[in-house]
Amino acid sequence: MNKEDHIEYWKAEAEDSWESALVLMNNRKYLMAAFCFHLCIEKLLKGCWVKTNTENYPPRTHNLIYLHDESKLNLPEKMQKDFIIINTWNLEGRYPEYKERLIKTIDKSYLDSKFETLQKIKLCLQEKLQ
Repeated sequence: MNKEDHIEYWKAEAEDSWESALVLMNNRKYLMAAFCFHLCIEKLLKGCWVKTNTENYPPRTHNLIYLHDESKLNLPEKMQKDFIIINTWNLEGRYPEYKERLIKTIDKSYLDSKFETLQKIKLCLQEKLQ
């Protein structure tokens, strides 16, 4: 695979995660929907990392701030602050009490309030990958 193939892979994976998040939202699985939104943004950032670095394999991290910084994107400060919030939606290796706390805070109204921001971030990152 060449660099473009790697970027296309991350774009397609991100779109799959986005679609999964929408299905989960529609089925009132809000915590998992948030997790899939995080995955979408993470995968787009990994595509950006591949585009701006010589290697084709991005770091094995889920930290959106780190991926942003290593991709040399310099996105608006507001968007970078949103990454901090979205980072909390990553569930890998989380202890049950952490998940329980998230379940209590991530509901339909919460995700609805974040949806426009998520769409803006997704569109911005997709544009960076053109």
